[in-house]
Amino acid sequence: MERTDKLLAMLPQGTAALLHNASNIFYLSAYTGEGLLLVASGIRAVITDFRYVEAAQKQCPGFTVHSIRAGVSHVQVAAQLLREAGITRLAIEDNIITVRQMKDIEAAMPGVTFEPLDFKVEALREVKDDDEMSRIERACDITCQAFEYICGFIAPGRTEREVQLALDYKMLALGAQGMAFSTIVAAGENGSLPHAVPGDRVIELGDMVTMDFGAKVDGYCADMTRTVAVGKPSDKMRKIYDIVLHAQEAAQAAIAPGLKCCDIDAVARNIIAEEGYGECFGHSTGHGVGIDIHEEPRVSSRCDKLLVPGHIITIEPGIYVPGLGGVRIENTCAVTETGGRPLCGASKELRIL
Repeated sequence: MERTDKLLAMLPQGTAALLHNASNIFYLSAYTGEGLLLVASGIRAVITDFRYVEAAQKQCPGFTVHSIRAGVSHVQVAAQLLREAGITRLAIEDNIITVRQMKDIEAAMPGVTFEPLDFKVEALREVKDDDEMSRIERACDITCQAFEYICGFIAPGRTEREVQLALDYKMLALGAQGMAFSTIVAAGENGSLPHAVPGDRVIELGDMVTMDFGAKVDGYCADMTRTVAVGKPSDKMRKIYDIVLHAQEAAQAAIAPGLKCCDIDAVARNIIAEEGYGECFGHSTGHGVGIDIHEEPRVSSRCDKLLVPGHIITIEPGIYVPGLGGVRIENTCAVTETGGRPLCGASKELRIL
């Protein structure tokens, strides 16, 4: 069954869906340009402007492509298609559209009844098929190759920003279409910032350097974090590294279909708490990965969703000590019929550069 057919089967009979979210549009149609997607019985339509018409025709041959024109907006084109089909019920992404956009939709579609799409496309996206899995695996492979390269680049005197640029360039050179997210490089005391922004901080002997990065390949993301040492780290930082590694490996080994996400989170969280660093691990253990870098399911203490084969999740515990530094270790993993399979093959043992 086509993805658009699966979506319509989730809606009341006779209901159309209007998509604004670029990731959902790509998932349903493979279209990557500007515009909206309208899906209904007998309608598979991309609505865009002149600049993207040819690209849309090439990317999604199963869809009709409609161009806006002077005085006729995307929403007005959608309204015309609905009128011609006699459709008066429309599901919208109420989590995406603004108040102003909603006013425009209502003005263009008198007599239409609106209802929330309620994350139905995101629900379809949770479980990856073989093609999606292959794209994520290629993204992870490029990410791992870039890590091996950057371990030979990092040296005292380099800045965080220089390491970030080298990592990003290497992933592009290896075939990535782009970065899955803004690369994080945090040296020394900056490692206590889970989402540190690379800057002019110069790497010094004894520093731990945390790098969180990922390639994007054919629309799908990889996510990996490694922490390395530049010269011999302090005994305290070495101990912290070993605790995080233990937590990461234990949680990764616990992945299994039918297990709750919160149970996986608890495995990592309990290990870190037992070592006295519970207050220094304030984020969830992981999250889903796919077209977006953060997708469902969330591997957190508040998520009781059951893992199923086809889920792609990260396992990324960390310890962050203000004024000292931090350690995070992360793999992207696939949930299989029998357990979990790491998609990032780069070693997690502490590398002393």
